[in-house]
Amino acid sequence: MIPSPLIVVIAVFAYMTLFYVVAQVKGDYSVVDIAWGFGFVLVGVLSLFLSPQLTFKGIFSVSLVGLWGLRLGIHILRRNWGKPEDFRYTEMRNNWGGGAAVISYFRIFLLQGVLMLSISYPLIMINFLPVPQLGVIDLIGGIIFLVGFEFEAIGDYQLAQFIKYRKSEKNRIMKDGLWKYTRHPNYFGEALLWWGIFLLALPVRFGWLAVFSPIVIDFLLLKVSGVPLLEERYKDVEEFQEYAAHTNKFFPWFPNEKGRD
Repeated sequence: MIPSPLIVVIAVFAYMTLFYVVAQVKGDYSVVDIAWGFGFVLVGVLSLFLSPQLTFKGIFSVSLVGLWGLRLGIHILRRNWGKPEDFRYTEMRNNWGGGAAVISYFRIFLLQGVLMLSISYPLIMINFLPVPQLGVIDLIGGIIFLVGFEFEAIGDYQLAQFIKYRKSEKNRIMKDGLWKYTRHPNYFGEALLWWGIFLLALPVRFGWLAVFSPIVIDFLLLKVSGVPLLEERYKDVEEFQEYAAHTNKFFPWFPNEKGRD
């Protein structure tokens, strides 16, 4: 009989392989971004279904992650629908040349599957090492999650409205709402909410091991695929440089009217 955690692993890799096939048919690797949020819903629901004991804490935790994953997946699906391939993936395709079809499977789709399992590790622990009761730490974790979720959801909404109604050649950078206090409120929110999920996993046996989950997502957002790519893309835009001089890169804070060093 296949161990329950292994079933989750197999399901994730089958899921990412399915999206790889879709990407090859469409000629668009951007579909992997759509897979990201929905993939966490898959992990949560499957691990809850396979849990040795169904608990309120497990249902609560999966509901939180499910809320986040569904919103993110739908947001990216709507944002990307009918649009050309994201510039990041086009660059990768060009750099890999004739080997792109094989390389992309391992370096984009399977890699994201591994990252998905790593980041969702606290959720897997909560379901496979169940603790029935919710404690104070769990409530704090839930509050932190919801604050992070609001940052991400509101930030994404404000940016989408800006792009749809106000963006122009003379007004290329979103600087209002949450974007007044951090240059990346959506990324800050995503980082914060996973610290909330970590706190939910902390009371579980060996729960402290789940700390690598928020550390991984923080590293990805701050050093790899989140903040650095966008900052690099707009580094030569004068409007962005002026905005960056007064606005924190990641952690929200009041604008510095005197500018930053």
